[in-house]
Amino acid sequence: MARRQWLILAATILLAATALRTVWLRADPPNTSVGIVWHDEGAWVHNARNAALWGSWRTDNWNPVFIAPVFTALEYGAFRAFGVGTWQARTVPVASGLLAIIALMAGLHAATRQHAERTALIGGAVLAFNFTWVAWNRAALMESTMTMFIVVAWAAYAQAARRPLWGVVAGIAAVLAFFTKAAAAFFIAAIVLDAVWTIATARTAVVRTRLRIDRPAPAEELAAWMTLAGLAATAGAVFVFFVWPHWQEFQFYNWQMTVTRKPTYGLWSFISRASALPLDQDVFSRMWLVLLGASLGMAGIVAAWRTSRPAERLLVLWVLLGLAELVVHDSTNARRYVMFVPALVALAALFAGQGLRWLPERLAGIPMRSRLVALPLLLLILYLLFGAALRPAFTDQLAAHSLKASVRLSAALALLAGVAAVLSWRRLVGRVASISIAPAMMVFLVALSLAGNLYQYGRWAAHHTQLNYEASVELGELLAPGTLVQGKLANGLALENQIRPIFVGRGFGNYDDRLSRDDARYILTISLPEEGRETQEGLMREILDRYPNRRVIASFDVDETPQLDRAVLVDKNPAAAPAVSGSNRAPD
Repeated sequence: MARRQWLILAATILLAATALRTVWLRADPPNTSVGIVWHDEGAWVHNARNAALWGSWRTDNWNPVFIAPVFTALEYGAFRAFGVGTWQARTVPVASGLLAIIALMAGLHAATRQHAERTALIGGAVLAFNFTWVAWNRAALMESTMTMFIVVAWAAYAQAARRPLWGVVAGIAAVLAFFTKAAAAFFIAAIVLDAVWTIATARTAVVRTRLRIDRPAPAEELAAWMTLAGLAATAGAVFVFFVWPHWQEFQFYNWQMTVTRKPTYGLWSFISRASALPLDQDVFSRMWLVLLGASLGMAGIVAAWRTSRPAERLLVLWVLLGLAELVVHDSTNARRYVMFVPALVALAALFAGQGLRWLPERLAGIPMRSRLVALPLLLLILYLLFGAALRPAFTDQLAAHSLKASVRLSAALALLAGVAAVLSWRRLVGRVASISIAPAMMVFLVALSLAGNLYQYGRWAAHHTQLNYEASVELGELLAPGTLVQGKLANGLALENQIRPIFVGRGFGNYDDRLSRDDARYILTISLPEEGRETQEGLMREILDRYPNRRVIASFDVDETPQLDRAVLVDKNPAAAPAVSGSNRAPD
């Protein structure tokens, strides 16, 4: 492919990606199982909004800057450049999504052994149109930005195999991903593991002899050292200038609130979260064709692990350690799965772009002992594939017994298929390894994937609303700038006005003084489909009961669930004198 032709196609992909992400940027997110919680947007940009409006980062006891400093800084830059508002807040994830597409194409171009241009275009196009990725790129939440830094780190790591200095960029980007959202810890572990593997196999002849692998190229070894150096230097600088001066807050938000407060860590909890991976959320179901290609790509990399490239190995570690993190921490929240989308797209693109012929033919001749070693990974892949494929059949039945039935059926099918594959390994793997699908079929499969995602986007676009934006504007017409409003929903509806929200969370934020904030005249909460739905059960009810004479003075249609959603503005003490207008001065 001529360079000019490749650049034109890449630019076309980026233009289409930009349009999908920026049209109707104030619109409500899809209220499907994409899983975006719209009122979290205002909560996570809270500190950036404070600084942009009042010049003070902290105005209450909810300060997510200590868990997401990079995201907060980027949001502050957007607010300073464009003003405070809904679309302004969403420019950060939009830019993050587009940068991830560019980085993915660059990384695929560097990591591909043959047909690099084709592989990069396939990956770029599939990621550009992926509905899950598009939807999250339109929401002012950390997932898109965190994942973008992970993609940049992977792409730089791929480039470093040729130009080792790129390893420094990979290390820096990995640290920035962690300080965008701590969920990126798995990727820190993944890139360190692969760098150590590269150095160990380069430096230790015994390891190479026992594993029967060639010594890594000098550039790959130097790239590994550069990556570790970039990671260590960046982490050290952030620790000295940010973490240590704010250690108490950093520890609370990143450990006490995020780790110890939420999940349970018993064996049954791990089993439950592992079984829920392909079934609790439909991210994998929505991109099942990509998941299939990624599974074949991952199997091919693992089969050729001794001769695989660092970027290929890192993709596998990205997926496996990411899944392990979900099993340990939380696999029931849709936002946890966003970080897998670029990795699965990259694996599928590597498989498809190189002629859909990936498994090495010698793999068919491995002994039974090696097959049994590979069986756990094979069962995991099969469970993900069967579970994601079967999930739509249980969508209308969300009861616990329905989930158990889908888990059992998926596990049984995976076990049967895995055992059958081991027993008929030579014939099955030999046949798969010999398959070579024509480029026309490859184009058809890619087009089918794009069409499916465009259909999902079109279905949302045909019925999109901007109720949440309109409610925020209406709230600003009712309340003067600087007015104190209590409740997490106050943060969610704060982007189009200048109220001063007081975030209330269970055991964090302004929880301790939640029943004594008489200085805050108003409460914002959800009334439909169930009261107080935006916080843990009973929290807002507890606050409302503190004021028996309260009165609803305004209601707003909002959009979060497929049902009718409504928010209410409550006056705690309507018999008191009229509320005094707020001010724009910086809060104490």
